[in-house]
Amino acid sequence: MRDIESLGDLTGRKVLVRSDFNVPLKDGKITDDGRIRAALPTLKALVDAKAKVVVMAHLGRPKGQVNPEFSLAPVATRLGELLGQDVVLAKDTVGEDAKKQAASLIDGQVLLLENVRFDGRENSKDDAEREALAKEYAQLAEFFVSDGFGVVHRKQASVYDIAKLLPSAAGFLVVKEIESLRRATDNPERPYGVILGGSKVSDKLGVIENLLEKADFLAIGGGMAYTFLAAKGYEVGNSLLETEQIETVKGYMEKADERGVDLLLPVDTVVAPEFSADSPATLVDCDQMPSGQMGLDIGPKTAELFGA
Repeated sequence: MRDIESLGDLTGRKVLVRSDFNVPLKDGKITDDGRIRAALPTLKALVDAKAKVVVMAHLGRPKGQVNPEFSLAPVATRLGELLGQDVVLAKDTVGEDAKKQAASLIDGQVLLLENVRFDGRENSKDDAEREALAKEYAQLAEFFVSDGFGVVHRKQASVYDIAKLLPSAAGFLVVKEIESLRRATDNPERPYGVILGGSKVSDKLGVIENLLEKADFLAIGGGMAYTFLAAKGYEVGNSLLETEQIETVKGYMEKADERGVDLLLPVDTVVAPEFSADSPATLVDCDQMPSGQMGLDIGPKTAELFGA
């Protein structure tokens, strides 16, 4: 895997960085800046190398439309505070302002492009559309650094297609996470257990398949847990559910049983009528979930079961 050092002397060179700044917001304020902090080692290294840094990231799901609710403006402000310098936010992603701001960068300066998902081509299933957008990204820099670990597996213009157009390297966060995964999967200490979360089973198919071959126990949390609970025949109300993955999940359960893998699922859950801060929440056992409720988080019995 090529790292930043493989790119050579970056003084005065423009470097395009894909970061993961999909942070939670409330009333326009960032409530958890962990993902921004995780990107700092790579960005600081590029700044110290006197590169001209152009950062790409997404926030939320604006569905290819410009939506001020999903602007990266709060991220630019917080990133600037953490870097100790003003971070310029382009008014667009690959438009005139992005080109103008990138052209005017000085050594060691950081530019943040507006939300890449404001452009529908970013997530397009059409290869030609994504590739066309990637070519526009490539005009902004000379090198590409992939440091958005949360999106590195996605076939998107700012992640996959751009890497084919510019000399590329992995950022420090991606290198660190891959090394951690390698240690965990190649020669793990025993007993080897994994707590796996996320919203979608479909995003984790390969991971689950691999872990069922290696792990001693696998605890399933997050939104994806409700698809597993549905596969057991439980009512999951209005919870996140991938009905098309239920049969696949049943197969995982059978495989876990065959291989002696302890597959742990939530036994209690916090539910509410909707996903909202002021929605009244209650605690129920997972086999007693009311049909009109939405599962939001694991309960205390599950936390104890998972060893949390």
